[in-house]
Amino acid sequence: MKTVNCCTGCSHDCLYCYAKEGFIRRKQVTAHQWPLERIRQHDVKKRHKNYGGQAMFPSSHDITPTNLEACLVVLKNLLDAGNKVLVVSKPHLECIENICDAFKGYRNQMLFSFTIGACDDTVLSYWEPNAPNYDERRNCLTYAYIKGFQTSVSVEPMLDSANIDMLIEDLMPYVSDAIWIGTMNHTGRFGKNANQVLRQAIEKISRGQTDSIIKAIYQRHKKNPMIKWKAEIKKIVG
Repeated sequence: MKTVNCCTGCSHDCLYCYAKEGFIRRKQVTAHQWPLERIRQHDVKKRHKNYGGQAMFPSSHDITPTNLEACLVVLKNLLDAGNKVLVVSKPHLECIENICDAFKGYRNQMLFSFTIGACDDTVLSYWEPNAPNYDERRNCLTYAYIKGFQTSVSVEPMLDSANIDMLIEDLMPYVSDAIWIGTMNHTGRFGKNANQVLRQAIEKISRGQTDSIIKAIYQRHKKNPMIKWKAEIKKIVG
């Protein structure tokens, strides 16, 4: 899948972010610089071809009120080239309303994938400190669904496995494509220099995604064709 981005850094500053870890490891930014979004104008202006499959936008940052104008330009360039676009976000309602209004004529080319790893705002605000709360993300999902866009949810990483059934039940009515469930991976990377609070949070995640817990979740939902499983869960359940 072709991935497209137009920004360095992400104001959401999620603790487990693979992109943040990679940029810092390559010394392209510091941890303090990462939340300060820097729009790359050459990527905004780039004319895209039809990539012959699905393009994902964005993959290493999010769509936020700060970079929304630039993201709208990139999306238009992708869609005008005939691409089908997977729009990935921990969504802000302001942004989703603008996107749905701007691209209502491209509904058949767009699939929203909203990352909603828990329905507990205490959990979300720890792992994803500057991202929208649960109600706003759910409202975004509802809005896009009602406006006739294709919708999916990514519960990856799953941040609160104890309440996964409640999350699925609450979101399922507004999902037209699938709910994807996945574990938190690569905790060794972002947790390498973790303080005690982060170490304890990682341990709690680990306790919530043991093989037995994952298998139990799978058994409860395996007959639901709208539930899809990411690679690590497929390995566990065989």
